Amino acid sequence: MSARENHFGESVAAGYDESSADMFDPAVLDPAVDLLEELAGGGRALELGIGTGRVALPLARRGVPVHGVDLSEAMVARLRAKPGGDAVGVTVGDFATARVEGAFSLAYLVFNTISNLTTQDEQVACFRNVADHLEPGGRFVVEVGVPDLRRLPEGQEVVPFHVSPSRWAFDVYDVATQAMSSNYVEVVDGRGTYRSIPFRYVWPAELDLMARLAGMRLRDRWDGWTREPFTSRSRQHVSVWEKPAG
Repeated sequence: MSARENHFGESVAAGYDESSADMFDPAVLDPAVDLLEELAGGGRALELGIGTGRVALPLARRGVPVHGVDLSEAMVARLRAKPGGDAVGVTVGDFATARVEGAFSLAYLVFNTISNLTTQDEQVACFRNVADHLEPGGRFVVEVGVPDLRRLPEGQEVVPFHVSPSRWAFDVYDVATQAMSSNYVEVVDGRGTYRSIPFRYVWPAELDLMARLAGMRLRDRWDGWTREPFTSRSRQHVSVWEKPAG
């Protein structure tokens, strides 16, 4: 497997928390931390794609030992600069393959981060890597959107999700390969910048199959962190797979 390109370097890390401010709202964050604390069951937690510590730091403050994996040293530097950041262990590397010492009762991927793995092989490798790190009976939690292809009229591949006088953002889909990208154009003081981040969207049933290949089974699937039922109208899901205890 080839090394993945880091799309979250210094220029992105510097403004990441501000650009994702709504995800730090206690109404959004607290239910996620509540559920993850419960699922950890007093054991250790492994966050894949720990970033600037949005979830890891409040979870660690609850007394859950958290270790993270992230490809971006710039994002990890922001975590380290925050109160309590030096108490969270971090391994810099590709979370599809990076190895961490010890076993964990919980591993988790939040905020669509599974889609940062841009091939099916990488996503399968991630599930296998998680299974290798989990204790028997351990859980793997993924928060990710349901592919919103109903917004694509026939023949259209581009869907805008932000339009303002100085900023445009749009997704580009390839339904044949499940490849997509989020693209951002911004004009500041008459100068334009463009940034594109690749993803691979993935269906819930496909994730279940990846879990089975890794020896895990689906335990729960909800619409969100407060355990609303997952339905055909859900635009995202929080799924929990379990490694057999035997």
